[in-house]
Amino acid sequence: MPPGAPPAAPGDRRPCPRKGRHPVNRTLADPDTPFAVVDVRKARRNIDRLAAKAERLGVTLRPHVKTAKSLDVAALLHGGTPCPVTVSTLAEAEAFADGGYTDITYAVGIAPHKLPRVIALLRRGTTLRILLDSTEQAACVAEAAREAGIGIPAQIEIDCDGHRGGLRTDAPALVGIGRTLHDAGCLDGVLAHAGESYFAHTADERCLAARNERDAVVAAAERLRAHGLPVHTVSVGSTPTAHAAEDLTGVTELRAGTYVFFDLVMAGLGVCQVDDLALSVVVTVIGHRPEYGWILTDGGWMAMSRDRGTAGQPQDQGYGLVTDLRGNLVPGLVMSDASQEHGTLTARDGAVLPDLPVGTRLRVLPNHACATAAQHRGYHVIDSTEPATDAPAVRAFWERVGGW
Repeated sequence: MPPGAPPAAPGDRRPCPRKGRHPVNRTLADPDTPFAVVDVRKARRNIDRLAAKAERLGVTLRPHVKTAKSLDVAALLHGGTPCPVTVSTLAEAEAFADGGYTDITYAVGIAPHKLPRVIALLRRGTTLRILLDSTEQAACVAEAAREAGIGIPAQIEIDCDGHRGGLRTDAPALVGIGRTLHDAGCLDGVLAHAGESYFAHTADERCLAARNERDAVVAAAERLRAHGLPVHTVSVGSTPTAHAAEDLTGVTELRAGTYVFFDLVMAGLGVCQVDDLALSVVVTVIGHRPEYGWILTDGGWMAMSRDRGTAGQPQDQGYGLVTDLRGNLVPGLVMSDASQEHGTLTARDGAVLPDLPVGTRLRVLPNHACATAAQHRGYHVIDSTEPATDAPAVRAFWERVGGW
């Protein structure tokens, strides 16, 4: 550890920013803005909440690491021991395999040209499951498996709500795809993602989405089994349905990703509270336009992303809610607009625009944690269990995995 570096928080594997790339930053007042911040206390609390639920429901929890894309964040998931994970890119799969993770699901429909990378990971001893929903994909996987002399574990995606890809439970092609995979030693199971749950604004709607997700994927598994096809994995999950589910009979595993950080979309749905958000972006006030009621910052959509996921919710949060460096909400202040490198803060709901001089640092809570995190190379880590100060201490810098 370099001289003067802060001590590591419990569970942190990299205790401070990497030498040669970042100076040792003592507090949130030091790094150049904008930059991403993770509150490790809140992340751990969010992780523990869903882990307890999965245990109560009797299913394996397979966190989706696409949100954080960080081995350091993933180390919080299971006491630092590699656990089953879900990924959204093969770059993530490769990075996590390098980090000792051997049970990985690549939950994006497979493109045939990516199969050599899949096979390379399988040859390394990593169980890498892939996803597909078409006869063409199944034929490519079966052919690649036979040529390589190795089984490629494949899951058939089930469309439970019309949100995106997948086959309906009663699709004529389902059994044929299952047979093609089975005959090549590749059929692993079925998987569903209730994407429409992100528009479930009440607890009853989320519970209904969770039941529908479960019923669809279990019915698909039973249909395949009725034709003599073994189904080992029955996988469901989204952050809203994972928290709403009360009965996962017939399901073997639960997936979710956003829950580690949470975001304003999840808070707007009632899945979490604003105080649960573990990710934020530190920005600096760079100007004022009093004639318009604007405060300008150096954090535009390049820092926050273009995501406006709360726009369709009862309370539109603009590009994010604003807090001071300690994480206390600034009453009525919202990031209402953004250009590439400028953020515009305005007051709403009758609030008075606060007097924030040029140079004032603030934190912005994001609409969509995955999209905002993707704008940054890594996270400056703080721990809000520590005594409150005007600028919390930076305990570590955790890098993200990039690319595809």
